[in-house]
Amino acid sequence: MAHIIVVGNEKGGAGKSTVSMHVATALARMGHKVSALDLDLRQRTFGRYTENRRAFLDGAGLDLASPSTRELPEIPPESLKPGENIYDHRLSAAVASLEPDNDFILIDCPGSHTRLSQVAHSLADTLITPLNDSFVDFDLLARTDSTGDKILGPSVYSEMVWNARQLRAQAGLTPIDWVVVRNRMGAQRMVNKEKMERAIKNLSKRIGFRVAPGFSERVIFRELFPRGLTLLDLKDIGVKQLNISNIAARQELRDLMKALNLPGVSIEF
Repeated sequence: MAHIIVVGNEKGGAGKSTVSMHVATALARMGHKVSALDLDLRQRTFGRYTENRRAFLDGAGLDLASPSTRELPEIPPESLKPGENIYDHRLSAAVASLEPDNDFILIDCPGSHTRLSQVAHSLADTLITPLNDSFVDFDLLARTDSTGDKILGPSVYSEMVWNARQLRAQAGLTPIDWVVVRNRMGAQRMVNKEKMERAIKNLSKRIGFRVAPGFSERVIFRELFPRGLTLLDLKDIGVKQLNISNIAARQELRDLMKALNLPGVSIEF
């Protein structure tokens, strides 16, 4: 059975699609069979990323390892029983078609609460939640007091993950390995950064997630998107000398892949 990776967070701008593309491409480049689904049916940022990649590689005559993408199949409404949700069937049909032939299925969720996202979380073997290093983003995980030091209780996204965990437990499935990825962290030791570090560490013990390093804010990510490329593709397109920022970004990706600790994956880049 394929290992299902869900990248989710109910807030836009946290870097979900960038993380999704880099994780999926890294796995493909390591020789794993990877398929991906974009559940943001409106914005389709991840879908656009993969379309850009296909167009650029075709135009450049390059054959680089890439995740394959699949659209959600249409389900005839008349085939549904009373009370059944069509989105449940679309997602389950897509996953069922991909599981036999893939090592990994990556599902990129929208930055909002939807039925598709809710169901996807219950399917996750590994859940990756990118989080900007800000208490605005942290508020999706937990409510804090005015100082940011005392956690008052879980927030909406954490409750949704909890419900997904309950559904998996009832179905006799393995627990979700939840990994919160800290994105866009500043290099300086600032008071807010230190408070965030303490808050996330305390919350991880209370509601059960691991913390992993993410990507710093870099111009390179905005430049890669129109061509559908990742940090791992730069030398393949003729970049002979990586600058310090690109080398540091590749190391961040390497550290993230190690921290995810996905089954059967040895980091080789």
